[in-house]
Amino acid sequence: MIGLQPSLAPATWRRADPRKIMRRLLPALLLVLGTLPAYAAERWQTLPPTPTAIPSNHAGQAPVNGISIHYAIYGHGSPVIFLHGGLANTDYWGLQVPAVAAHHTVILMDSRGHGRSTRDQRPYGYDLMADDVVALMDYLKIPKADIVGWSDGGILGIDLALRHRDRIGKVFAFAANTVTAGVIDGVEKNPTFAAFIQRAGNEYRANSATPGQYDAFVDQISKMWAQQPNWTDAQLKTIDTPILVVDGDHDEAIKRAHTEYIAATIPHAGLLILPNVSHFAFLQDPAQFNFAILHFLGDE
Repeated sequence: MIGLQPSLAPATWRRADPRKIMRRLLPALLLVLGTLPAYAAERWQTLPPTPTAIPSNHAGQAPVNGISIHYAIYGHGSPVIFLHGGLANTDYWGLQVPAVAAHHTVILMDSRGHGRSTRDQRPYGYDLMADDVVALMDYLKIPKADIVGWSDGGILGIDLALRHRDRIGKVFAFAANTVTAGVIDGVEKNPTFAAFIQRAGNEYRANSATPGQYDAFVDQISKMWAQQPNWTDAQLKTIDTPILVVDGDHDEAIKRAHTEYIAATIPHAGLLILPNVSHFAFLQDPAQFNFAILHFLGDE
């Protein structure tokens, strides 16, 4: 019996039929069990909420490269540009801004067509999107910056190291791929990733200047994903920018072997596999993710 020693039980209970006792206790037992937490998913199977946008005294829309780029700036020190993943927006970096802005000037930007930035009719391409980053740097009069990129943002960091190396310091490339074969087939069916795609659509409609054009936007960017990136070993071996290739040990989208290949092919690149997290590590374990960024940048 719950909470009672046998010797202290009432005499009528000691003589009662055990089956009758269980019938009496069953409602209370069910009530107790109902208050216990349900089976918890592993951390790497969760998609924590998108952080609330952090207000900035220096934010706006930059008319650059034929479009309007939304940006926000925080903190003081050497500049670090954060580049989000495909379909996402700057809000996803909300758990990184306070930690990194304590040491650096943090610049967030919505990639073309994402979040509060606009797009035009030019076909999407990583070179074009990397040129957007440089155009924003010119607009903000930033001669050189480090890059923290997630997924598409990590790919853009590598593109910048290839094509604009004089404008880039270090690159923290999380969950990036350098060829399309580096992506896991059917990733969109993974429950965590599918939840992200659904959320991204809702966020697009809430933030975009063209809220009714989500399908057209996805169609445009999907054509890029079908063919890009597609860099050769020879191209990657020309990179001399300090790069840390990072991923979660349970990434739903990027093959582990491919992450290891990138780190092995880019000269002097480092490799970091974060434990118990996935493609969304910066939300799932922000303390671990932030420490990795600051350590790479030399602040820890």
